[in-house]
Amino acid sequence: MTERRIQVEPLAKYLPWFEQASQKSAASMYSGNGLDGPGALTFPVYDPTLMSFIKIATNSPLMDRNYQYVYTRKGIRDAAGERNIIASADYRDWDTLCGILSKYVLGGRTKGILWSQGVSERIFFLCLTKMLDIVTEWNAERNLR
Repeated sequence: MTERRIQVEPLAKYLPWFEQASQKSAASMYSGNGLDGPGALTFPVYDPTLMSFIKIATNSPLMDRNYQYVYTRKGIRDAAGERNIIASADYRDWDTLCGILSKYVLGGRTKGILWSQGVSERIFFLCLTKMLDIVTEWNAERNLR
C-alpha cells in the first residue's frame, strides 16, 4: 500500500482546491474579443490549477485506459452512482476508484465537459479523499501489528 500512497500523494495536494471549487471556478467560456453573435466560436478556458491536476493525473499510474469496463461491471450510470460507489469503497475497490477517476481525467481530453463535471459533481474530491483514506487506514493497520 505504500506504493499506492506514493501514487496518490501528488494528486492529494489538490484536495483543498477541489473542496472549494465549483463548475464556475473550474472553467469559463471564451468567445473572442467582442465577437459575439451567430457563428462566433466559443470554447472553454480551464482554471490553471485544474489543468495542472489533469496533467499530473494523466501521467499517473492510477489511470486506467479501460475505465469503460469498470462502468459496465459495476453498472454505473450517472454521477449519483459514482458517488455511492466511492462512498462505500474499500481497499478491494481500488481499481474501481481508479476507473472512475480515469473517466473524468482521460475522458476529458475528448469530451472537455467531463473536467468541469468532475469538479462540480465533486468526483475528483471524493475519489481522491477515499483513496487517501484507504492508504492511510491500510498503513495504520499494518503499524498496529
